[in-house]
Amino acid sequence: MPGTGPTAAPAEIVVVYREGRGVPQWRKRHSESPVPGVWPYGLDELGAAGCAVSSREVPDLAGVRRRVAAALGVRRRTAGDGAPAVAVSWDELTAVPMLAGLAAKKYWSGVIWATDAVAAGEDTPQLRLAAKVLRQLDGLWVLSRPQVERVRDWLGKDCPPVHFLRFGVDPEFYSSQPYPERPHVVSVGGDRDRDAATLFAALSIVRERRPDVACTVQSGSDITPPAGVTKVAHLPHRKVSELLASASVVSIATRHNLHASGMTVGLEALSVGRPVVACATPGMDDYFVDGSTARLVPPKDPGAMAEAILQLVDDPDAAARMGAAGRESVLARHTTTTMCVDLAAMVGAR
Repeated sequence: MPGTGPTAAPAEIVVVYREGRGVPQWRKRHSESPVPGVWPYGLDELGAAGCAVSSREVPDLAGVRRRVAAALGVRRRTAGDGAPAVAVSWDELTAVPMLAGLAAKKYWSGVIWATDAVAAGEDTPQLRLAAKVLRQLDGLWVLSRPQVERVRDWLGKDCPPVHFLRFGVDPEFYSSQPYPERPHVVSVGGDRDRDAATLFAALSIVRERRPDVACTVQSGSDITPPAGVTKVAHLPHRKVSELLASASVVSIATRHNLHASGMTVGLEALSVGRPVVACATPGMDDYFVDGSTARLVPPKDPGAMAEAILQLVDDPDAAARMGAAGRESVLARHTTTTMCVDLAAMVGAR
């Protein structure tokens, strides 16, 4: 009879984090100030894809261990019957200790930062070691389509399959909020490819044209903000969600890069229901639709960024509609659940 036969056991996935950066630390941070999701990057949602998911921390390679690994290489182990079906690491920096410290039947990893370092001509021992390890894995993923060919070119003929994985955010933590009446431009984030100079120049133009517009920037840049622009230090996740909710427009200025810098906070802004003005760097159109959920402008063009911000500030009804469309796009394509369902299918776990 249907439903009475044995069912296959769910595939086991072990999510590997570097020591001190895994689930216990995430829970500690949550106890101090709420954070999105249950695990870093929401990878606990692999359970929603029908997988038996667990996490493990592995010691990072440093000092003598890293130098020895760089000289001698790191080899994957022969996996016994008790080994997990799949081990996954979020980025290439974690892939190295994962392969060194854990036996599994298959290994997968994301490649996040290396593409821009390689494009810039960097050739460090750390990059060379990462390349040796990544070539031994069963598959890789990247978070923007332009990274796919860059990774293949970097790793050469021994490159495993490379896939594009859409990133996702927690739509409950970054919940939809009523559109504010007060015009307020917000920018959040400070990764290596943020362009504070362009952002501040754009906001200076905005303030000249509309001195009633409040501007708040969370940034670690040492550049002095223009008059009327408030710069704040690092904020915990809950404060970021509150700041995004207070925004009428969220603006993100970035230099040319391949890893879609700014897409995380951009998706968080869309999830809250706010329109985004961002730079049209490679891969950003994987996440934001120009004219529908965001305005994408050329990098290093403060005039174009200011104009896009002002058009939204001057038409709050259109800005609110764009924010609502952004929220719908996140729910449809860019949640941690959809990301993990896609990842489970990618690694062959469902």
